[in-house]
Amino acid sequence: AGKWPDGFKCIVNHAGIFDARSMYYTTEELWFTEWENGGAYFDTPEIHERFNPAHFVKNWKTPMLVTHGEKDFRVPYSQGIATFTALQRRGIDSRFVVFPDENHWVLKPANSIYWYGTVLDWLDRHTKNAGVKP
Repeated sequence: AGKWPDGFKCIVNHAGIFDARSMYYTTEELWFTEWENGGAYFDTPEIHERFNPAHFVKNWKTPMLVTHGEKDFRVPYSQGIATFTALQRRGIDSRFVVFPDENHWVLKPANSIYWYGTVLDWLDRHTKNAGVKP
C-alpha cells in the first residue's frame, strides 16, 4: 500500500502486519520473521524495518478492507487496529471487520461465509466498472 500506492484499485488486508518492530515482540511465531530477515529484530533491525508498513503510511491512498480475528496470536489483533487507525487518520476509504471468536484463520462456517461475502462486496464496490476484465 505504501511502497506502491498506485498499483491497486483496493486492498483486502486479512491479519496483516502494520509495524514490524511491535510484531516481532508480540507474535508467538518467530521462525518466519527471523528466517525472512536474517535473524532476530535486535540483530538486524535495518532489514526488519526495510518494508515496515508503518513507515509508509504517509503514502497510503488505496481503499482497504481490514479483517482480523481477535484471538490471533500469530499476527496480534492490535496490528489490525493500528492499520485501520492509520487509514482513518489519512481519510482513506476503509472498513474494519473483527471476528471476536476467530484466530489467524476464519474457520467457523458462518464467519467464513460472512468473510467471503464481505471481501467480494468490497472488491465489487471498488473494481466493478473499473475496466477490470476476468
